[in-house]
Amino acid sequence: MSRTSYVLRGTTAVLTIERPERRNAVDADTAAELLEGFRRFEADDEARVMVLTGAGDVAFCAGADLKALAEAGPDVSIEQIQEVADRTEGPMGFTRALAGKPTIAAISGWALAGGLELALWCDLRIATQSSKLGYPERRWGVPLIDGGTLRLPRIVGLGRALDLILTGRIIETDEALSWGLLTEVVGEGEHLNRAIEIADALARFPQETMRSDRRSAIEGSTLPLAESLEFEAALGRASIETGLRGASRFAGGEGRGGAGAGV
Repeated sequence: MSRTSYVLRGTTAVLTIERPERRNAVDADTAAELLEGFRRFEADDEARVMVLTGAGDVAFCAGADLKALAEAGPDVSIEQIQEVADRTEGPMGFTRALAGKPTIAAISGWALAGGLELALWCDLRIATQSSKLGYPERRWGVPLIDGGTLRLPRIVGLGRALDLILTGRIIETDEALSWGLLTEVVGEGEHLNRAIEIADALARFPQETMRSDRRSAIEGSTLPLAESLEFEAALGRASIETGLRGASRFAGGEGRGGAGAGV
């Protein structure tokens, strides 16, 4: 039985974790399907944005399926666990891969542990009011190995990131929004539609320049300033023709007084 689904809605690829009975926790098979879905999105020229979500309203993703691991009992060796941890693309599927196109997490309910790491992998995060986020695996000594110690500080700052990383406390949407951890909070059941609405708006922008600027922000932010400025300039030079065409359209009156994709 499939543990995920991939559906193209216009120019938006919706990748859904389909394990609501396990709060959309990710076991080995689910991780493999998530990676397959990510690769499909990257190769799909019609898909301009990917929305990652979880089936049902109870959980976006509760992290790795520790219950499945416990049920395997003594049949699972340390070497096998280490093999999973060392996967090039990441234990949760694709958390160590870099997307070439924008991604949005549509969150309802719990986004915990590896589930929060999946959400942090995305560029934007839309959540319902009742959602809760955190790293509760701190309580059991399970390490963060899907980018959670690295992406969270870059999004909310080191001090706030260490709050969640060290304490294992779970925060609600008001606090997460004030931190910048969430992009937007919406009503119950509205998370997926809102994420697709934003995705559709992003798809209408000139793609080459948007992807170039996105890459500069993500990859350049980790470089020393001089190197990051060179990186930004090099990417910008590749989009000069697109920019000139856009400038001509602006001079002709297109886009003036318009709103961005988030409005």
